[in-house]
Amino acid sequence: MTAVLASHDAVALSADPIVAPSPDVPLSVQATDYAALVAGGVTPVDVRSQRKRQLDGVLSGALAIDPTDILPRLTPGTTDSLRSASVDSRWLLVSDDGHEAEWLAWHLQARGVTGAVFVVGGHRALRRSGVTGRISDQELAAISAH
Repeated sequence: MTAVLASHDAVALSADPIVAPSPDVPLSVQATDYAALVAGGVTPVDVRSQRKRQLDGVLSGALAIDPTDILPRLTPGTTDSLRSASVDSRWLLVSDDGHEAEWLAWHLQARGVTGAVFVVGGHRALRRSGVTGRISDQELAAISAH
């Protein structure tokens, strides 16, 4: 965890100051709200390591992005940002226990991406709630074909 946070600190340093998110914007959501948020268009992002996804299972339907790549990928206007990254993007970050996703959501909001939130309790809370994502018919067909 220290190595990951150290790498986040290196990414977080920039010429522009980072300011705290607005207190009017939520930073977190409960695991029980996950399905409704995704159905409403929020994009889930699994920030767990590949090893954790292999051990604990994937979060179906979520983008899987290494935690060290989240800030440059989801911050609009960077050379590494996803095409869909904008200040209006709505991201639902999921880490193993929620702590790392909280840190990342805070930094994304500080960069103007106010639609970035994290799941309290992370993937563990989603599993306890019986939520691990949905597999679309297209994904199921692709899996079945192999």
